[in-house]
Amino acid sequence: MKIEEYIHSLFTKDDRILDDVLESIHANSMRNISVPPEIGKLLTLLVKISGAKAILEIGALGGYSGICLVRGLGEKGQLTSLELMDEYAELAHKNLKKAGFGDRVTYYTGEALKSLEQLEAEQKKFDFIFIDADKPNYPNYLDWALRLANPGALIVADNVLQRGRVCEEPIDDPRIEFIRAFNERVANDPNLESIILPIGDGLSIARVKQ
Repeated sequence: MKIEEYIHSLFTKDDRILDDVLESIHANSMRNISVPPEIGKLLTLLVKISGAKAILEIGALGGYSGICLVRGLGEKGQLTSLELMDEYAELAHKNLKKAGFGDRVTYYTGEALKSLEQLEAEQKKFDFIFIDADKPNYPNYLDWALRLANPGALIVADNVLQRGRVCEEPIDDPRIEFIRAFNERVANDPNLESIILPIGDGLSIARVKQ
C-alpha cells in the first residue's frame, strides 16, 4: 500500500454529499480537477483551527472544495468564491445548497483578477484564502491574497508540486515556472510563515504575520 493510499484509508470515509458533487461534475462534462478527499478534509481542519470567519476561494469548479471550506466555518462564517465560468458557479451553488450551505456563499464570476479588484473596492478582508485556479496567475493571486488578508490569515494553495515537476531541471512548460515563482515567493516573503506539505499534488500553507 502506498503512503497516499494509507492516509486515504485512515482519514477519508464515504461522503455522499461530496460524491454527489463529483457525479454532478461528470454529468456536466466538466474536468474532474476537484481536490482529493484528503485535501478536502485538511481544508476543513485548517479552517477550524484558524477560527476563520470570512473565506475567499479562488476557483470554485463544482463546489467540492467550497463545501469542505464551509464545513470548517462557525455558524456565522461566510465563503466568497470566484469562478471564471457562470455555469460552473451555478453548479457549485446548486451543490452547496444541497449540502445545506446555500446561504453561506457568494459567487463572483468572470476573470478572477477583475473580481479581486472588485473585492478590494468593496473593502473586503478575509481570514482564509484558498487558491486553486489557473496556474500562470498563482503569483498574481498571491499578491492579491496579501492585499485582502487580515493579519494572521492563512493563504493556502493547491497543486504546488505539479506531480514533482517543480523539482526537475528546467523544462519547456511556462506553468511550472509560474508555480516555482509562487513557491519561492511563499517561502521567502518576509510577511509570511509558510511550508509546503507533500500531500495530494502539494499544498502550500502560509500564515500572514500580524
